[in-house]
Amino acid sequence: MAGKKNTEAKSEMTTGIKTGPKAGTKADIKADTKTAAKADVKKEIPVCPHCAAARKTVRSEETSRALMRRLKRIEGQIRGIQGMLERNAYCPEILIQVSAVNQALNSFNKELLAEHVRNCVASDIREGRDGDETIDELVKVLQKVMK
Repeated sequence: MAGKKNTEAKSEMTTGIKTGPKAGTKADIKADTKTAAKADVKKEIPVCPHCAAARKTVRSEETSRALMRRLKRIEGQIRGIQGMLERNAYCPEILIQVSAVNQALNSFNKELLAEHVRNCVASDIREGRDGDETIDELVKVLQKVMK
């Protein structure tokens, strides 16, 4: 136990980040952040334990660009609908544009879902992660998307 505490103390001295059972509390994070700002020294800021546990997807640059292009196009369509409302456009014309936005969002969802299955789900199964858990997560996502 003494060796572990000694290792934690050394780690804190070299990185400025507390480790062990009391590490990462809000007070520690706030204090570490303020200390780093005052010292004007680049210092590793501790990661929120809740955010660190969140899963993330690493996408290829090409995939990210394609998804962003789709979202920007949809954003432009939404702005067009806003303009139509400002110009008091005829309701059926607005409804048609809203339908087009819904179709574009559905296409985006399909593309993102396909990417998720091809990469994230397949990778989890290949790497030996709990396949049942991965499939259950996918089923829950599909149930939410298909409401």
